[in-house]
Amino acid sequence: VLADMPPWQGGGDMIEVVDLDGTTFKPPPARFEAGTPAIAEAIGLATAMDYLDALGADAIAQHERDLLLYAAQRLGHVEGLTLHGTAPGKAGIVSFTLDGLHHADVATLLAQCGVAVRAGHHCCMPLMRRLGVPGTIRASLGLYSTREDIDQLVQGLYKAKEMLT
Repeated sequence: VLADMPPWQGGGDMIEVVDLDGTTFKPPPARFEAGTPAIAEAIGLATAMDYLDALGADAIAQHERDLLLYAAQRLGHVEGLTLHGTAPGKAGIVSFTLDGLHHADVATLLAQCGVAVRAGHHCCMPLMRRLGVPGTIRASLGLYSTREDIDQLVQGLYKAKEMLT
């Protein structure tokens, strides 16, 4: 079947012969591997995997747990803020709403404070209906995140509340 299939794209190293009467393609799988392989991407991926391996999955997971706990503590002091999704063992994501403030407005003001968040229904409209909110603000925490990032988020939330209320 593969030998009879035409290639879906053209490029170097998948052609056997080109002349004025037509093109002869290499046999599979080469006929489906047009162009230069993703060499730089593969090297980058290998380097990233070496880096993560050196850090260790347990250390990364512990760092995220520590950040989640710190974020919950700091965000818990913001009046009118409701955290959504507080299950133990959850991923490094904090979703929340602020009473009386639209998630998109808050996200825009946070961006002006140098804080990157997502705002909206996050492709889970049934959950938003269940929560009774049009959307949430979501901050993602990872191995590159710091307590200072969370402090900046909280400072931005206070500024947003001041401007929007």
